Amino acid sequence: MDIRLFEAAQIGNVNILHQLLAQNPLILNSITLLYSENPLHVASTAGHVEFVKEILRLKPDLAKELNRDGFSPMHMAAANGHVEITQELLKADCENCRLEGRDARTPLHFAAMKGRTSIITEMVSACAECIEDVTVSKETALHLAINCSQFEVIRVLVGSIKELKKEQILNMKDEQGNTALHLATWKKQRRVIGLLLESGAGILEVNAVNQCGLTALDILQIFPSEAGDREIEDNLHYAGATRARDISLSPMPSFGPHNQAVVNSPSEPEMRQFESNNLVDYFKFKKDRDSPSEARSSMLIIAALVAAATFQAAVNPPGGVWQDTYVPNSPNQNLSSINKAHNAGESILGSSKVVGYAIFMFFNSLGFVLSLIMIDILTSKFPLRFELEVCMVAMYFSYNSALINVSPSDLRLSVIITTAILSSIPPVLVAKWMRLFAKWLKEVLMQNLFAPRR
Repeated sequence: MDIRLFEAAQIGNVNILHQLLAQNPLILNSITLLYSENPLHVASTAGHVEFVKEILRLKPDLAKELNRDGFSPMHMAAANGHVEITQELLKADCENCRLEGRDARTPLHFAAMKGRTSIITEMVSACAECIEDVTVSKETALHLAINCSQFEVIRVLVGSIKELKKEQILNMKDEQGNTALHLATWKKQRRVIGLLLESGAGILEVNAVNQCGLTALDILQIFPSEAGDREIEDNLHYAGATRARDISLSPMPSFGPHNQAVVNSPSEPEMRQFESNNLVDYFKFKKDRDSPSEARSSMLIIAALVAAATFQAAVNPPGGVWQDTYVPNSPNQNLSSINKAHNAGESILGSSKVVGYAIFMFFNSLGFVLSLIMIDILTSKFPLRFELEVCMVAMYFSYNSALINVSPSDLRLSVIITTAILSSIPPVLVAKWMRLFAKWLKEVLMQNLFAPRR
């Protein structure tokens, strides 16, 4: 572009433009061949209305051209909020607001992202179809406005959608299958959710499922709870929202004579059989219904409960512990379990029923060790991993110490042997120690194999 023409567009000087045209009548034609950005781009960005008017009068086709960044003059005017320039470009051709730039984004899309409500009003008034345009990611202007948290734009767009009777736009999905309600729920925009539910009453698909198999209510419940989530959930429930796994499949119709649809209802015995198995089937884990994160959370809770219960049982075994220390004066007095020698803090069950106590101690220890192994596996690659392992090691040795001290003195050796058999070292260190041992063994073998011989 001639530097003088560029400067004239930048300052909006129409007189210089006329002088340049007098010197070279084809100057506006040559720039379209040599440069990606024309004077209309520059003037639209700078906001010079009179210069834009003159360029549009002389060469209106410049309004259709995209610069190297994929923007038309209308894109520039819309993004910068120049209402009058937008009006002039729409007068030249109302389809200018539908020009697709980079990623198929139109000027309306940029106006929505930047919060230019006046621009949006002008565009929708001039060309109602532009409100349906989507990007390469299948995002409407409403999707983009929600992603950019532009509430006033959302309010204007929803109002225009209702006025134009294009409510189907509210249910349009992007390439991930998300509707406007999905995005508003993900970003936890209470006002937007309320506006969508109110404006789309009877039309908005509150139980639309995205490509991840999630409804808006699923998305709300997946992410950590925040202030205001209860209000959002109540509003969604009031509008009839449910989780994807709770959406029941309706009976498939068959076609009878004369092509009339007939719904095959289950017989009464089938219904009774279904009801009897319904609860059992409902609470079973299903791969296509329950997410791995939910299953892991449930397993962690169960493992933690088992660890707590077994630890408590070791510290306070069935039957309790002796509250006093008794040493018989003579061997003849040590005849019954009541008079048997014992120390304060030792298990009463272990003194009276050795076999029963041994069985209890074995299976309780087995449950405790397995629960620690489960916790170790389920918390793999969690943050603060080292600190968690230290806690588990401390808990393991605390358990063994408590169990040994609670057991009667004549059973302590058996207890030590049993716990050693179950796990000679804390379960969280087994895998690590094995890897270290394998590494050490490999190094020793390599040294022996490749060491220089004397």
